[in-house]
Amino acid sequence: MKAIVLFTLMLISSTIYAQDISFKITGQKDTTVHLVKYFGKKLFYADTAQIENGFVRFDGKKQKAGILALYLPGENLLEFVYNEEPEVHIEAALPNLMGTAKAVAFKRKKKNELKPVSRENTVFLNYVQFINSKRQAADAKRRELEGHEKGSQMYDQISEQIKDINTSVQEYQKNIAENLKELLVSSIVRMSMDIKIPDAPLDAEGNVIDSNFRFNYYRTHYFDNIDLNDDRLVRTPVFHNKFMNYFSKNMMLQHWDTVIYHAFDFCDRLNQDSDIFQYCVSWITSNYEQSKIMGMNKVFVHMGKRYYCSTNAEGESPAHWMPKDKLNDLCEKVDTHFDLVMGATPPNLILRDTTDKNWIDFYSLDNEYTILYFWDPECGHCKKITPKLQTLYERKWKERNIDIFAVGKAVGEDFEKWKTFIKKNNLEFINVGVTANLYDSAMVNAGLFVPRYTTLKSLNYQKTYDIYATPKVWVLDKDKKIVAYSLTVSQLENLMDRLQNVTNKEILFPIEKEDKEEDQMH
Repeated sequence: MKAIVLFTLMLISSTIYAQDISFKITGQKDTTVHLVKYFGKKLFYADTAQIENGFVRFDGKKQKAGILALYLPGENLLEFVYNEEPEVHIEAALPNLMGTAKAVAFKRKKKNELKPVSRENTVFLNYVQFINSKRQAADAKRRELEGHEKGSQMYDQISEQIKDINTSVQEYQKNIAENLKELLVSSIVRMSMDIKIPDAPLDAEGNVIDSNFRFNYYRTHYFDNIDLNDDRLVRTPVFHNKFMNYFSKNMMLQHWDTVIYHAFDFCDRLNQDSDIFQYCVSWITSNYEQSKIMGMNKVFVHMGKRYYCSTNAEGESPAHWMPKDKLNDLCEKVDTHFDLVMGATPPNLILRDTTDKNWIDFYSLDNEYTILYFWDPECGHCKKITPKLQTLYERKWKERNIDIFAVGKAVGEDFEKWKTFIKKNNLEFINVGVTANLYDSAMVNAGLFVPRYTTLKSLNYQKTYDIYATPKVWVLDKDKKIVAYSLTVSQLENLMDRLQNVTNKEILFPIEKEDKEEDQMH
């Protein structure tokens, strides 16, 4: 029994320092420092410790493999590769941490035991320093190139020297990628390398058959150098840069349907239980939800529908990282906006006009375009914008078969204010709303109106169209499909002229004379 206990103690003693991460930083005062980790491009705190006499140690068993960094005061970062090696010890000096960093063997004082050098970081730090030196050399040559005329002997000579520098970098990367495949750093370097693109096929006369061949090949094989089953790679900033570039204008037309197609094609290839899947789905969904480009929120709602608000074979959302309450909120937003994006047909609205008797809906309008406009007679922006729309309607749109279907806030005391504003400003376009009488009656018994006269979506139009701020506008074509939204008055005027090929027409609201922020319709 004693022998077993003794053996166990020996085992614990021999492994207590396993997977240590330690640093010796010359020039650093005693203070609190942090270990930080990447998830895509973002840095997160991973651990905290005190650095004393330039030395600090962290427990590597707490960390996942990837690129980590020692974070020192003054936003100084010392990046390194962590791949669960028994020991990582790096020495560096301020102020140039990365330029002086080297992986060294670490001797423990108590045991007089020399721990092995981190092979990952021997390769990684040498690589970083080599790349930085070559980048500086190339930059210097480019500056030198500016002083010579293109086509001159010196220009060609310097250009060749830059080419040689680039070639040396490619050879260095190739050597690591091909000869050190067992290392994580090899996968990281390979990920940063561009794929080789074959020449385009030629016809019998030697002409290129497909002028887009090289680009299409590049896009199709873009991720060939990245193991999408290796979650370690998403914990490096290199992955994010490659991934983000794939969805940039360099790689694809920035049109919502194009982005959706490639987003689905890419994400469907990923393991839904992986960190790479979580990162890629999250980034695409969030990025296009926040996009300021009109139409791109369609990417958000379609990503949400497919990867958040669906269920897998186990009946769970693929978005396993999302808390239930956050997931419910997101899916509610997706459901609301799914029919409010480009190309969608928004829900019909059947509401009363100012007589409080006549029911009007926009699906029944026989026109070329419909301006669907939501406003509030007490809204400051609405008071400025609504008369401008009347001017456009009266002087331009009415004769061109463009209708404005304006839904005003007309509940309670706003009913009279709504009618007064319409009369005062001679609003000739269609004005409807949930009138005071309609609202009061529907609150008691909506069955008096639904489905005989209207719909619940119409009575609850604020929720149906997510109208929590006014003014709001959508432009619909003859089939009542959305072709634009969230425009200023001048943008709206310009758009309608372009859609109908109207030229040499007076511009009533020039862009340069307009306060875009105040004239914006959400």
